[in-house]
Amino acid sequence: MKRLSWDQYFMAQSHLLANRSTCPRLAVGATIVRDKRIIAGGYNGSISGGIHCIDEGCYMIDGHCVRTIHAEMNAILQCAKFGVPTQGAEIYVTHFPCLQCCKAIIQSGIKTVYYAADYKNHPYAIELFESAKVKTIKVPFDNFFEQNNQQEKLELFADVLKKLENAGVDEKEIRAFYEKAQSIFSNGV
Repeated sequence: MKRLSWDQYFMAQSHLLANRSTCPRLAVGATIVRDKRIIAGGYNGSISGGIHCIDEGCYMIDGHCVRTIHAEMNAILQCAKFGVPTQGAEIYVTHFPCLQCCKAIIQSGIKTVYYAADYKNHPYAIELFESAKVKTIKVPFDNFFEQNNQQEKLELFADVLKKLENAGVDEKEIRAFYEKAQSIFSNGV
């Protein structure tokens, strides 16, 4: 079995956290790490005990949901709440941080931002990170768990299609199944 790299381990944690998001527009997760130890995690959602966008819709002003607190901010605030220093830490985020989160990351003393996907990368955020000497490193997330089972799934699906063909199922139907399988397996990894 292949062992996860540290970057993939922490990025996987961020993707797991994103599954807690209550934002229907984009699920984001963030993990703050110091000395190869997770010190905080966050996801985008409403304030604790507040109304969630998934329940009542987004509260939009000027094209932005004002109800949501971003994942990076939630992770930083978790450190503040529990008195955990962020100076010199690293943050792993599923998406490139917005301008406001960029500023919070810089102010918190975090020195490296690892992100899995580009998302409206603001030019001024990039400039601020550079001037503050905060490294930004793109680390595309390799879904380790899907990769391990991908070949088995593909082989099973090929066997089922072959049995359908042998059973006399219409060639057009089999082709439609084949095309659907191609789209599933090409997007799965």
